[in-house]
Amino acid sequence: MKDLALVDAAEPPTRAPIRVGLFVTCLVDLIRPSVGFAAVKLLEDAGCRVFVPSQTCCGQPAYNSGDRATTKEIALQTIAAFEDCDYVVAPSGSCAGMLAKHYPELFAGEPDLARKANAFAARCFELVSFLVDVLKVTKVSARYEGEVAYHDSCSGLRELGVAAQPRKLLGSVEGLQLVELTGADVCCGFGGTFAVKYGEISDAIVAQKTANILASGAPTLLAGDLGCLMNMAGKLQRQGSAVNVRHVAEVLAGMTDEPAIGAPKAATPSAGAPH
Repeated sequence: MKDLALVDAAEPPTRAPIRVGLFVTCLVDLIRPSVGFAAVKLLEDAGCRVFVPSQTCCGQPAYNSGDRATTKEIALQTIAAFEDCDYVVAPSGSCAGMLAKHYPELFAGEPDLARKANAFAARCFELVSFLVDVLKVTKVSARYEGEVAYHDSCSGLRELGVAAQPRKLLGSVEGLQLVELTGADVCCGFGGTFAVKYGEISDAIVAQKTANILASGAPTLLAGDLGCLMNMAGKLQRQGSAVNVRHVAEVLAGMTDEPAIGAPKAATPSAGAPH
């Protein structure tokens, strides 16, 4: 019979993988699912077990519109959906900021719910910051040829401190050259409902942003929030620019076969047509 002490020393128990719940976000789900798949790949490559429970909006549009009652209902639904996960990760600083910073504020005057919201918030992270700050990922196995500029989305930067993390991982992508964008930390003008309420101001802000993007000379623009990316991509297209706009997760995961944001998909040959 084997000496059990020696068996334990030679064969340490395997630690169960971290259970990560992916908060997909509305825009990724409806507009750019490839970002969600890229997020799953990055998390799995880092050794996580990824779960995508049934979910809905994080409640940010209602919150920004002053509808606290509806936001609370959404928040409690979201907290319950991710109850069995060790962490909750979103490929969006905006949505992650809502989960981590604003959910606790919603229940500040309700002790029992406040404890639940605070415990949930402590497990919530933006995707790239989770990879770098929590999982201690230092590099990725990806390749992307050429120069890229990176825009720091407001919520990720100001609420969650996401700035160095994406640059660190982008520095490990083979073939990629990061060009620092003038005014990288300045708002793109989207701001969710802000762009709807104050269209002319929003357009003036994004016009300055796209001017800086074009001045950088980088043929690709990256960011971590799809709302910002769609806003900038739309303005660049209206200006006739050919700059490719992508979510940073797509590049870090090496999943860039999908056309750039807003670019038309390749036509599918019809049946019987020559290939």
